[in-house]
Formats: sequence, structure tokens, C-alpha cells
Amino acid sequence: MKAKQLILLILCIIFADQALKLYIKLNYFIGEEHLVLGQQWVRLHFVENEGMAWGWKFGGGFGKIALTLFRLAAVIWGSFLLRDFIQKKLHKGFIICAAMIYAGALGNLIDSLFYGMIFEQSNPYAQNIAHLFPSGGGYASFLHGKVVDMLYFPIITNAHFPSWVPVWGGEDFEFFRPVFNIADASISTGVMIILLFQNKFLAKETPTQHNTIETSSVVDDATQIS
Repeated sequence: MKAKQLILLILCIIFADQALKLYIKLNYFIGEEHLVLGQQWVRLHFVENEGMAWGWKFGGGFGKIALTLFRLAAVIWGSFLLRDFIQKKLHKGFIICAAMIYAGALGNLIDSLFYGMIFEQSNPYAQNIAHLFPSGGGYASFLHGKVVDMLYFPIITNAHFPSWVPVWGGEDFEFFRPVFNIADASISTGVMIILLFQNKFLAKETPTQHNTIETSSVVDDATQIS
């Protein structure tokens, strides 16, 4: 796997991720939702994620900075790790999956680093659409940006857990509920493929053994082997 090919793959994922995020930010207000091609189970639903995956948070403002710095450190470390994978000539499929995970992490890191500085706040009550580079400044400082999510696939809706199900019995059920972005999808796909094919990706090649036959016979120019 050549480094140029890997860089091109990473750039394509980041471009697609950021292009869709910019489109959503500049055309949707928080909470706005539209069907894609008229399909109920394929929707664009604009939400912003202040923390980790699934919207988890920790530590308030300090926790947000710590999370962003952790993402930054992970991306820097991932850059050297990818180079090491290429130099060691690991399985091509494994390297591609690692690049997908790297690209996804970098895509979300861009949001956390800069989006708070370049966009104004989108208010779900006022239903305003955020402007790029507002005159009054962005909604947050460096490292405090929110990750933009929009892909929503509610395949099963208006369902209920049976009453006999522990904890969730009788409650509403929906599949698939999370709202995510292209970067998240890239990370998840890379991780799942590695888990499914880890034996193939990480298998070590068995060196070829050459069998030799020992003999006490003297072989010289006069010896003929038939």
C-alpha cells in the first residue's frame, strides 16, 4: 500500500465529511429534519454533539478541552502509526481500515477545534441558521467546537418493548436511533472490518521450508543421476 494512495483516501473521507457538515450548518437550524428521496427511514436531522460518541459529556468546559486535546494527540499518534504500518507492509485491508479510523477521527477533530470560532450559535427556539464567520464572532472559543451530526436512519419506529422485557418493558422502541456523521461512519466501518477479519489481517506468513536429502554418495563429474 503506497502512502500517496492512503493520503488520497483520507482526504476523500475528510472532504466528504466536512462538505456535508458545512452544508447542514449553513442550511439547517438545530433540530431541523428532512427525508432523503422521500424515504421515511433515510433522513437528515441536524444535531450537535458537545462530547463523545452518543452525546456523552464529562467535566463541563474543562472536560471538553480535555476531550479535544485527547483527540488531537490520538490523531498525531495515528499519523506515525499509519506510517509504521506502511513501512512494515502489513495487510492492505488492515492499513485501509486504519486509515478510515484515522480520517474519521481527524474529521471530528476539525469540528472540535474550529467550528466554535467560525460559526454563530444556531438556536432551536429561534430556528435560525448559523452564519459562517459572523461579525460578532463564533459561539465558542478554540477547542470548544461542537461536532455536527446529521445522518439518521430510523428503520423501525413507533414500536414498543413487550411488557415482559426487563427494565424497558412497555417503553417505546426505535431502531436505528443514533444520529451520526460520515466521520463516525468511517470510524465504525474501519473498526468492524478489522474485528471481522482480524485473523486474516494479522496473520503472520509462514516461511517456506526447503527439504534436503542427505546422502553419503560421492558426486563428481563422472557421476550420472538418472
